[in-house]
Formats: sequence, structure tokens, C-alpha cells
Amino acid sequence: MSVRRSLPVSRRGALKIGALGAFAFGASALPFRLAAAQQASAPAGGAGRHGLSVFGDLALPPDFSQFPYVDPDAPKGGTLRILPSQWGFNQNPLTYNTFNTFILAGDAPPMMEMCFDTLMVRQLDEPDAVYGLVADTVSVSDDEKTFSFHLRPEARFHDGSPLTAEDVAFSLQTLRDEGHPSLRQVLSWMERAEVEDAETVVVVLKPEASNRLPPTIATMPILSKAYYTENDFQRSSLEPPLSSGPYRVGEHETGRYVNYERVADWWAADLPVSRGQHNFDIVRVEFFRDRQIAFQALTNGTLTFREESISKNWVTAYDFPAVRDGEVIKNEFPDNRPSGAQGWFINTRRKKFADPRTRQALGLAFDFQWTNENLFYGLYERVASFFENSDMMAEGMPSEAELALMEPLRDQIPEAAFGEAWTPPVSDGSGSDRTLLREANDLLMQAGWQRDGRNLVDADGNPFTIELLGNSPSFERIVQPYARNLERLGIQMNFRLVDPAQFQSRLNGFDFDMVGRRFALSATPGEGIREFWTSEAADTDGSSNLSGIRNPAIDALVAKLVNAPTREDMVTAARALDRVLRVGFYWVPNWYSATHRVAYWDLFGYPEKTPHYAFPVAATWWWDADKAAALGRDG
Repeated sequence: MSVRRSLPVSRRGALKIGALGAFAFGASALPFRLAAAQQASAPAGGAGRHGLSVFGDLALPPDFSQFPYVDPDAPKGGTLRILPSQWGFNQNPLTYNTFNTFILAGDAPPMMEMCFDTLMVRQLDEPDAVYGLVADTVSVSDDEKTFSFHLRPEARFHDGSPLTAEDVAFSLQTLRDEGHPSLRQVLSWMERAEVEDAETVVVVLKPEASNRLPPTIATMPILSKAYYTENDFQRSSLEPPLSSGPYRVGEHETGRYVNYERVADWWAADLPVSRGQHNFDIVRVEFFRDRQIAFQALTNGTLTFREESISKNWVTAYDFPAVRDGEVIKNEFPDNRPSGAQGWFINTRRKKFADPRTRQALGLAFDFQWTNENLFYGLYERVASFFENSDMMAEGMPSEAELALMEPLRDQIPEAAFGEAWTPPVSDGSGSDRTLLREANDLLMQAGWQRDGRNLVDADGNPFTIELLGNSPSFERIVQPYARNLERLGIQMNFRLVDPAQFQSRLNGFDFDMVGRRFALSATPGEGIREFWTSEAADTDGSSNLSGIRNPAIDALVAKLVNAPTREDMVTAARALDRVLRVGFYWVPNWYSATHRVAYWDLFGYPEKTPHYAFPVAATWWWDADKAAALGRDG
């Protein structure tokens, strides 16, 4: 095995391999993207509703006073200094060069979504409910294809100009036609958005659109039409755009930090969907390119909150004086969301990975049991499913309901999908399980690879090499044991380290052999899931179909999932889809944990109740002035 670096490590090094960073749909980070997995259940006709849900009634009545997981009396003030653990669109946790986060070009800082209002917002104790923010009500046509959102007349942009139906219609159509590919794909099912009057925007869906699209639309960011009439929407720029949300971009230094400043006179601060939230005067996102430097930033107070993603640190590093003195708290919170898919994704667009037996062999070479015991201190579980940690993951033999979906597609589905749900084999924990490596070798021979001495070559004599794309040197310790096993099979793996901008560019253009990534999915997958596994997404630059999956059966099962009329039907479709995806061997499954492991300076208060489907620290925690005074901190 060899490790190649295209660039020397910068003065700040590298923090987190984008490979295993969370490209998330998590609500705490990207509420408008998480809601891309919803379905409207508003009644047809009649009076407008105060919210939309997917498979049942709303949990909160029209006169609710606040969400159940907030403290309505939480004080305002102070600064949260944080490393983001989730990001999406063109956001980059290592650096930034633009504040336009809704296009493909450039690298935007995470958490830009805090600057933008939406028609409705997620209620994070329900799997798929949204309630009115800019829109106070929504009415639905009898055929559930036309949605009329009535806007609050007091809605304002940060410059004091009114936020009207013109802005909403402009935003939806611009994001559909010119936005990031993940936005364009979802909104392609919207026929049009039109202005009825200054306070009413009417959204018309295409006849074939899923009934989960309306809450997606309700949680899209609202742009200023006037601002983007004067400024090119497609332009990458470090000029903060005009927005209307609870925060605005404040002081910043490119590639080092961004201060998101609370808007003291935010028009929506006293609404039920906002009460008790957005409590910090400043949410400061810090950028580091070296994990160890980032950890040291917590020990010296530069960071005041850190979600720990390195198991070795969690077990061995939290013994510095501030922890021993009780100034830094080490805590764990449950993560009830589907953990989604984390693994090394294999680019099937490349000829050498075309045979699924080759891809299966690559998975057999990864010894998770050894890795977990020796590198992760036993803190993780093995990922088996694309819907891990949820009721949507397939188990055992397919049910009759699953078979009813799969049988019509039998000629397009591997026979193995009709048996026990495939799970990664358990190794002997030696680090190089000979039984599994022998099985991998047999699969490679069946796939047509040949021996040339100790090396594998294809029919034309080309050696089997793999470049695993990454942007952090800290991941080498995990890759190296895996690469040694591949070397035993005659495969040469190179860990290619590139800078953050190049990493994102190559990811967008699918310019890699393998790359690590994690996708955390919604509890109710919907339209947004099409960009992960469908044939159309395989050819769309910037999509999340990293493996280049093109299979009409998978397309059909994704459609069944998206259009499922009940939660039971949705779960059935997801399980059938999961079975087929697993036996395609499109990835080498990695690991997951159903726990948020966090460390923070004892400066904060937080509600007794944590929402079930998210961990929204920046939204629901607050600065505790008494604790801060005891530690001599003033912000």
C-alpha cells in the first residue's frame, strides 16, 4: 500500500475527511433539506391548516405556544463556538470561498441555512410534520395538486423590505431551474409557483408528483427577488446575500471562521415555531484542517462545543485539566434518527468496478471486527443497511408485501435479494481473515481478473489499482489495514489526499475510484431520496448517487417508496429497496453509532427534553451567564 498526497498539509492541517463527515439531511443542520422527505396530509378544500404532516394528524393544535422540546424562557446572549457535524449542498466543513450555498459552484460555510426563512419549519418530535413560519396557513385543492400558502404580512428581510409572495414564487422557480442539483431534482416535480396576491403564493404540482412534495416546498429557503435581480444567482461571492432568517452573516475571515449574528429584531422571534430558539447572540463556526489542532481548540477554549467523531479521542484524550476540574463536560445524547449509509462508495462508472463480484470482494477485505476493537475501542456497530438504525432496514426473509413489490421486477433483480437480507460477514478479528480473503479471491477470479505474479490484472494486462479519495491525513490509520488486505489479494490501493476545494470538485464530477461518505436520511424518505440511487441522478453532477447506480428495478422501488400512501407501505418499499441495494455491492459498509458524543465548556443551559429526530444545539441551547461568570468567560 502507498499513500500519496497531492499537496503538503497547510498550516492548519486537515480536520475531517469529507469522506466520513456527515453530508446530512439532519434537521438540526439543514431543516429545509430534511423536509425533502415529506408528504402532505392537509385536508382537501376548506379552511387552511397551520401545518402539514405525512401519515396522520398533526401533534400540535393551531393554538400551540411553542415546540415541546424548547424552554420558552431561555435567555438570549453569549457565543457558541462550534465545529459543524452536518452540512449539505456545496457546504464544506474545512474551508469556504462563497456565501452562496444553493448552487453547485464554490464552497460555502456550513449552517448558512440559519440565515434564511422558510414557509414552514420542522417539528422535531414528529417524523415529518411542518408548521407555519412565513406562511400562517396552507389550503389544499381537492386533487391535492394545488397548495395555496397564505403569508404573514409582517414577514421582513433584514433590510426591512417586506417578504411577499413575489419572493416566494421567485425562490421556488429559481431553485428549481438554477439551484444545486439536489434542489433542482426535487423541485422538478413542481409545475409552477404563481402569485395570487402579495400575501398568497400558489404552488401547482405536476400530475405525477408525489404527495410528499408540498412540505418539501414549504421548507425551501426564501430568497429576495430584488436582491437577485441586481445580483447573479449563479455567482459565487463572499458578499453575504440579503436574507430574512434568525441569523445573518457577521464578522468572518475566509477559511478560518464565520460569525452568524442573531438578528435582534427578527420579525418572527415571538412566533410559536420560534419561541425558545435561536438564543445565542453569535454562532461562530470555526474551520480547521487538522483534527488534532481542532481538538486542541476545545482544550484551550477556542471551541466551546465539539461533537466527537474520533473514538480514540473519546476514550483517551478527555483527561485534560478542564475536564478534570469540571469546566468541560463530557456527555452522551441518544441519536434516534436513521443513521443512514456510511461507507466507502465504489464508482461503478469505471469499467474495473462493473462486475458486482469485484465489488463484493472489495467488501470482504475490510475487517470491521479488527478495526472496531483495535482502532475504535469497541464504540461502533457495523453498518449493514442503507436505512440503518430504523424500521426501514431489511431483515431476514422478505415478507409477502415485499415480495409483491419485488416479483414483477425479478428479471432485473439479483436472485440473492429474494433470500435472507445480505449482511456483511463477521470476521475472526485477526485483521486478515483467511477464509474471507479466500472467498474474495474466488469472486475476483470469477469476475475475470487474472494473476500476474502477486498482482491482479484484467484481460488486457492492466493492474488492478484503486484510488481512495480523501481530504484528511488522519484517516490513513483506518485505510492502511484495509489496503494491506487488498494487497494480499493483488490489488494496490492508494489513499489520495487532496485539498478541500479539489475534493469537493472531484466529488461533484464523480472523479474518483472510491470515496467515503455518510448520508443521514429522514425518518420519512421522500422526493429527495431520488438523488441517491436513481439512474437519472447517476448522470447529474453534484448528486448523491456516488456509486453511479443505474438499475430500472431500483428506480421503480424508489418510486414505490416515494409514493407510498401509508407509513406501512413506505416501510415495506424501503425494506424491498434495501434488499436490492445491498446485493448490488455498491459500497464497502463502514460503521455507525446511535449516540451523539459531545464535549462542551460548562457555559450553557439546554432543555430537559431532547427532540426525538434531531440534536439542534445551535437552535435550542442557550448561554448561561452565571456559569460563564464562574469560568471568567464573557462570550
